[in-house]
Amino acid sequence: MLANRVAAADAALPHRGPSRRAFLKVSALAAGGVLFHAVVPATAYAAAGADTAPSTATLNAFVRIAPDGIVTITSKNPEIGQGIKTMLPMLIAEELDVDWKDVRIQQADLDPAKYGEQFAGGSMATPLNWDPMRRVGAAARQMLVAAAAQTWGVPPTACRTGSGMVRDTYGRSISYGALAAKAATMPVPDLETVTLKDPSQYKIIGQPLHGVDNPLIVKGKPLFGIDVTVPGMRYAVFQKCPVFGGKVAGANIDAIKSLPGIRDAFIVKGGDNMQGLRDGVAIVADNWWTANRARDKLQINWDEGATATQSSAGFATAAADLGKQRPAQFLRRDGDVASAMGRAAHVVEAAYSYPFLAHIDMEPQNCTARVRDGKVEIWAPTQNPGPGAKLVASTLGVPLKAVTVHMTRCGGGFGRRLRNDFMVEAAWIAKQAGTPVKLLWTRPDDIQHDFYRPAGFHFLKGGVDESGKLIAFSDHFVTFAHGNEIADSATMSPTEFPAQLVRDLEYGQSLLQLGVPTGPMRAPRSNALAFVFQSFLDELAHAAGKDPVEFRLAVLGERRLLPNPPGPRGPTPPFDTGRMRGVLELVAEKSRWGKQALPARSGMGVAFYFSHLGYFAEVVQATVAAAGTVKLDKAWIAADVGHQIINPSNAENQVQGAALDGLGASLGQGITIDRGRVVQANFDTVRPLRMNQAPPVEVHFLVTDNPPTGLGEPALPPVIPALCNAIFAATGKRIRKLPIDPKELRSA
Repeated sequence: MLANRVAAADAALPHRGPSRRAFLKVSALAAGGVLFHAVVPATAYAAAGADTAPSTATLNAFVRIAPDGIVTITSKNPEIGQGIKTMLPMLIAEELDVDWKDVRIQQADLDPAKYGEQFAGGSMATPLNWDPMRRVGAAARQMLVAAAAQTWGVPPTACRTGSGMVRDTYGRSISYGALAAKAATMPVPDLETVTLKDPSQYKIIGQPLHGVDNPLIVKGKPLFGIDVTVPGMRYAVFQKCPVFGGKVAGANIDAIKSLPGIRDAFIVKGGDNMQGLRDGVAIVADNWWTANRARDKLQINWDEGATATQSSAGFATAAADLGKQRPAQFLRRDGDVASAMGRAAHVVEAAYSYPFLAHIDMEPQNCTARVRDGKVEIWAPTQNPGPGAKLVASTLGVPLKAVTVHMTRCGGGFGRRLRNDFMVEAAWIAKQAGTPVKLLWTRPDDIQHDFYRPAGFHFLKGGVDESGKLIAFSDHFVTFAHGNEIADSATMSPTEFPAQLVRDLEYGQSLLQLGVPTGPMRAPRSNALAFVFQSFLDELAHAAGKDPVEFRLAVLGERRLLPNPPGPRGPTPPFDTGRMRGVLELVAEKSRWGKQALPARSGMGVAFYFSHLGYFAEVVQATVAAAGTVKLDKAWIAADVGHQIINPSNAENQVQGAALDGLGASLGQGITIDRGRVVQANFDTVRPLRMNQAPPVEVHFLVTDNPPTGLGEPALPPVIPALCNAIFAATGKRIRKLPIDPKELRSA
């Protein structure tokens, strides 16, 4: 259960700087407005229950109040569909004590000095910003109160706020707009001592609010990176080697340049960093259609390199051989597993595997870049703009301060846009072409040049005694490495459940060399490990003759706090078995587990998982036709993400979307590697979940006395094993390999 908990992108996410001081800057604006520019420390780990906070960096938010009382709040983080552009301003507006109808939202550009960390990943927005953003609003409110008190000659304690107004005990009132200029002269409060509202007074937090961009999206207004246009802009395509790491040996550049509408074509010599600029051929044209048609006429000689010898079939064969051997290393060894297996009344062995997966964002990767006078201006749908700016600066040889990044709304991210290869490609092409350029990938580009969720292989063995108790457990995990380093998102924690709850347990690991780039995908590691471990637990429950819910409750036992290793951001909170029991019992109640008579070839499956600080238990009901096709009947989800759901409408949306995402990956098609290249190229072969396949998803939140956490990722992992366990309940056939193959579910 390692950093499944907190860091979605590990080192890809920016780390905090050294400053721990919280302060507020205030400046007057023209026409009597005021700008509250708050710089606050990140307090995620302290809020999440760690004893000490790691090295921190500043987070920034600001409020602009116009004389007419309209409040403009800047949202600092990238919006990738997770609702952050609405949620962060909600926190500030609540403590500022203004009406939501008077709030306007604007998207920030990248400015680390002003805003601190700006990224979307790891479901970290809520734990990082819950306390700091509320304090920003509270501090601004306190200064407005001070301005009103001075105006009336009364103590601040005689004043109260509401709906953008300050009122005193004598019945006088004055608007924030009228106070704005004077508020700029008030002493700056200490953010650590400002008074926060009692939750019973919340008027915005806890309300189901629509996303601030929804009206624009419905009307098709330009918001996304793919919508950007700048004066003098031309369009570019970029052809990379189909084999990862391949180099350009030659190309028919002159022939491409002679085509109508083509402005330029050239070979790009990149490096070996798969996250940076790679070898390829760029074509620049007056419009994208012309550039893309010209690509069809490209003739490139490739030096494919060593990865051309790799394939999914070869990995599977090599993994099967390694699975029969002793692990190359052990992640964890508790007790005497061999002896415990010998005492077991029932021993179960099983081999599980899952494929590489592409992110398949609905908006393909794209970026618009302008390079002139030694400066670079970028418009990009990126989850991680800071590292993107650094990558562009280092590759183009300019100072970091010369790179400006405008963050556009992202048409999906899921971890793919934590990598910024598309940014540096656009910047390099724009520099070479001497003109602003919009680089737009095709769908095949997007699928065949991703940073994939890594495949993996698990060889498990478990033993239960005569009473049905789990007494022994082992897993030999065969995963991937690039040289001596385990591939990105291909790790497993030594505390993976049920570790620390089974006395005799061991986790081993062996490595296969990989030339395919991998990276974080929604709930990285957890999205694969939950399938394996929760499916195998179901096998053990069946062998023990126990109900799957009761078997899991027995393994969890009474409430215990199980320590987790520190993550890349410092200490991580312990795994609370009591909280997991709570959501498991709740989902069993809401789904009427064990109390429904289901039709033939229909079944219900259950699973739970803890990741990104969230506790989720889920039940899926599915029906399997005689032909093997799977119909998703319904899903039930119980979640414990702390004491406050900030925006219930968006929270439910995120949970439902995560579940449907996981179900789609289970029923769709994984990525197949053949001769070092990806076989699949479009939605007809990766097959995302279709609308007519999507089941109703019923969501229930269990409110507990714990700090609020994110929920865009932890809702995904349990739904995959819940579906697989439902298929077993319906057919008696175990799903040990993803994606689910209907041919293996056909009735005899």
